[in-house]
Amino acid sequence: MHPQILLEACTELVRQVLLFEHPADQVVSRFFRAHRNLGPRERATLAETAFNVLRQKLRFEYLARSGSGARERRLAILGFYGPRDFVKSVLLDKEKHWLDACDAVTDDLLMPQHRHNLPDWLAQSLQTDLAALGAEADFWPLVASLNESAPLDLRVNTLLAKRSAIQKELKQAGMASTETPYSPWGLRLAGKPSLTKLDAFTRGAIEVQDEGSQLLALLLDAHRGEMVVDFCAGAGGKTLAIGAAMRSTGRLYAFDTSAHRLDAFKPRLARSGLSNVHPAAIAHERDDRVKRLAGKIDRVLVDAPCSGLGTLRRNPDLKWRQSQQAVTELTLKQAAILESAARLLKPGGRLVYATCSLLQAENEAIAQAFDQAHPDFVPLPVGALLDELKLPALPAISAAAGASPYLRLWPHLHATDGFFAAVWQKKA
Repeated sequence: MHPQILLEACTELVRQVLLFEHPADQVVSRFFRAHRNLGPRERATLAETAFNVLRQKLRFEYLARSGSGARERRLAILGFYGPRDFVKSVLLDKEKHWLDACDAVTDDLLMPQHRHNLPDWLAQSLQTDLAALGAEADFWPLVASLNESAPLDLRVNTLLAKRSAIQKELKQAGMASTETPYSPWGLRLAGKPSLTKLDAFTRGAIEVQDEGSQLLALLLDAHRGEMVVDFCAGAGGKTLAIGAAMRSTGRLYAFDTSAHRLDAFKPRLARSGLSNVHPAAIAHERDDRVKRLAGKIDRVLVDAPCSGLGTLRRNPDLKWRQSQQAVTELTLKQAAILESAARLLKPGGRLVYATCSLLQAENEAIAQAFDQAHPDFVPLPVGALLDELKLPALPAISAAAGASPYLRLWPHLHATDGFFAAVWQKKA
């Protein structure tokens, strides 16, 4: 595609994502469906340009003030994914000079907001939370990692294949991978190759899943023959991991309030080879289907609806689409869901509460409130559980955080998405 046409397409896509009317990945997918003539390279350029603009939005908007022409064009030029010479080949001389001047601006010349590229409320919340953990110095490394692109992690379906065999199969297909350092199921790929036509994918031997998400399923430690509930199953990634760990025995309920998400999960389930998974749409956390299982379940995972701010490497638009008020509303929902899910447990059963948020309001605050309200549930220190599972120890963000009973995963420290988990056992 001619550079001028590609830059025009990037400009239009940037305009659409900055409307924030829909999640950015949906906007990009819709744009590609409307432009089916685009090749893989053009799609990568368009998507990464749009995501670059979302990641560096405040910085680019500040730099764009000194330029000329349409705002979206200036932002697309600054965030263009590809060689500078390529995009410069279609710029006017004054645009080239402007771009060179922008590229010469270093971090030390910028205001803090133009460096961290976060809304004020989020920057303040992260700084306060990190200070509470004794990790104030981690703010800048954390935000730097959040402004990077995430790697592509796979989970090997151990019901169908071994990790070593899949790694060899990927290598034969020209895809280099490394074993994830913490999850025994994971492989990390170099780049972002297309997987859908791979035999390993079509036969259900691999699924795309961040290593941190895999660790949440491992913490549940579901066994053969048990009754297990994934309370907020969503797209079903953790459900599939749990079902494989159960060796397709017992009964695994995948509950979600969205029938649409569960319908999208069904092709993945069909590929997986699992026969113990039972998806069920529920109206809310107090649904009759939930009540009928009260006191009967061995293990429950509550992957609660949350702000998703731990996934900013993949979903940079979230920081502009979320708000402090929305987080407050989510915490009320999270507490209610955890309360209802806890009723499912039989004596001796395990409860895991998890989010992909970085905020203490959605994490430690919810877990501590549950502790106070439920003396019949005993907190289980995550470090000891990881030892029992013979998994590598996770470095803590600070000495204070190292003494915490909870799981905390940080993008800059663990190379995963940001995750939190608290684990309890119901007293016998």
